[in-house]
Amino acid sequence: MGIICMIISGIFIGAWTNGQQQRANFHSETIDHRNSRTKIAVFSGLIGLLSFGVAGFIYFL
Repeated sequence: MGIICMIISGIFIGAWTNGQQQRANFHSETIDHRNSRTKIAVFSGLIGLLSFGVAGFIYFL
């Protein structure tokens, strides 16, 4: 679950795009759309980190 959430976060934040594609995406979207993408990315990233934390806690317990 943690890996899937981190991949979703990376896709929504645009972590796996090159600079030219990132600039094109930035100039072609509205501020509202950018804010909603960022919220989804942060939320799924936090869920991913929480899942990794729980898995680590269970593993070392």
